[in-house]
Amino acid sequence: MTEPLVSIIVPVYNAAPHLAACIQSIRRQRYSNLEILLVNDGSRDVSLPICDMYARTDSRITVLDQPNSGVSATRNTAMSVARGEFLQFVDSDDWLDPNATRLMVERALETDSDLVISHYCRVDGEKISVHGFLDETGVLSQRDLARQLMEEPASFYYGVMWNKLYRRSIIEEHGIRCSEELVWSEDFLFNLEYIRYAGRFCALQTPIYYYRKNDKSITATQINLVNLVKVKKELFPYYKELYTDIGLYERYKPQIYKYLIAAADHR
Repeated sequence: MTEPLVSIIVPVYNAAPHLAACIQSIRRQRYSNLEILLVNDGSRDVSLPICDMYARTDSRITVLDQPNSGVSATRNTAMSVARGEFLQFVDSDDWLDPNATRLMVERALETDSDLVISHYCRVDGEKISVHGFLDETGVLSQRDLARQLMEEPASFYYGVMWNKLYRRSIIEEHGIRCSEELVWSEDFLFNLEYIRYAGRFCALQTPIYYYRKNDKSITATQINLVNLVKVKKELFPYYKELYTDIGLYERYKPQIYKYLIAAADHR
């Protein structure tokens, strides 16, 4: 079987302490047909030289350098040049299991799914815990996934981009990009838009992504109750539009409103 090309996108900003481990985990994937896009977002440390060093030793790596513009603009830059049939996202302080890409692609192909959602490991110092909700039995329709989402609407599992495999054709056909106006939950908005146009979804219960808890992240340092409600009010119309389109808004309206005051968690 011919392996479809997968573009792995890594936003990089002052990521020197963990960047080499992140890149090495991608290079060591047991899946060879990769395009690795490292996007330096105006780093002030040695992140760019680290990226350039790896690009010189691995022809699959392309380094894109731009002035500091934020993670959304960084991801958008990479998506505009990506060539893969599938897109995968990795944050520069995290790392992948060696089988991550292979397992996600195999799952997508065997189920003909538009989105694969994997379990992941949360790393908090020496403590590692596994998180995820969906099981691997069968394929979920858009309505099925929407119902599942209402069970845990504030969860990282559904909201983030790094534990998922996307079809690039859907992203390009509908012009889906990360919002450069939002400072938080821009990945959740991206996923809500993607779900509107995707038809088949499946889970991978193997935890293939290692998310490193960062006490200096935007979520940890800048999101207070006022900002939380403000951002969620901006997200709400997209949430309502998705559930209206698939005929579930009236049924789940109380849960959707409840989401406005639910704090994002790390489960």
